[in-house]
Amino acid sequence: MRLIMLGAPGAGKGTQAKRVAAKYNIPHISTGDIFRDNIKNKTDLGIKAKGYIDKGLLVPDELVVDIVADRLLQEDCKEGFILDGFPRTIPQAESLDEALKSMKTKINYAINIDVPDENIVRRMSGRRACLNCGATYHIKYNPPKKENICDNCTRELILRDDDKEETVLKRLDVYHKQTSPLIDYYEAKNILITVDGTVDIDDVTKSIVEILGA
Repeated sequence: MRLIMLGAPGAGKGTQAKRVAAKYNIPHISTGDIFRDNIKNKTDLGIKAKGYIDKGLLVPDELVVDIVADRLLQEDCKEGFILDGFPRTIPQAESLDEALKSMKTKINYAINIDVPDENIVRRMSGRRACLNCGATYHIKYNPPKKENICDNCTRELILRDDDKEETVLKRLDVYHKQTSPLIDYYEAKNILITVDGTVDIDDVTKSIVEILGA
């Protein structure tokens, strides 16, 4: 079971990736986590990546693919994995295919969590966070008992810069330009699964599992 999780920022792909990973007992691989691990452990790949990050530069595709491929060679990926946040572009997807080919394996399914932009803007701009204890809320779906006050530590909640409407719209614009072409890429390979991400979280998981099989 070798899977890729696709979807716009705020579509819920991270949540679903974790659930699918737990259901099928495969590692949930987030590029952010791999980068942090490599940098923390001062691996050769991590040192190279840190060099770019420290200069405020994007890590080149070739190095990103090397870091991901290195992770996929680890023992816990033998029976499969789910990639979350990678690939982000067609060149990355092509490089990943080549890397997997050299490992004599391939992606089984790319799962696309489909959520319209207006739903994402509504979801993300409604988020509120407590900087003191880390608790998160949503003004509509998971409101605090007292408006704008954390249930846990009674500190004031804030709207993070990442969740502001103008930031969300910019992120969606980048997604549509760079990442959404992957939907056509995997559809052409006949491995794309699209599920409705506007329904309840449990129902999204159920749709994915119904397609993948028990």
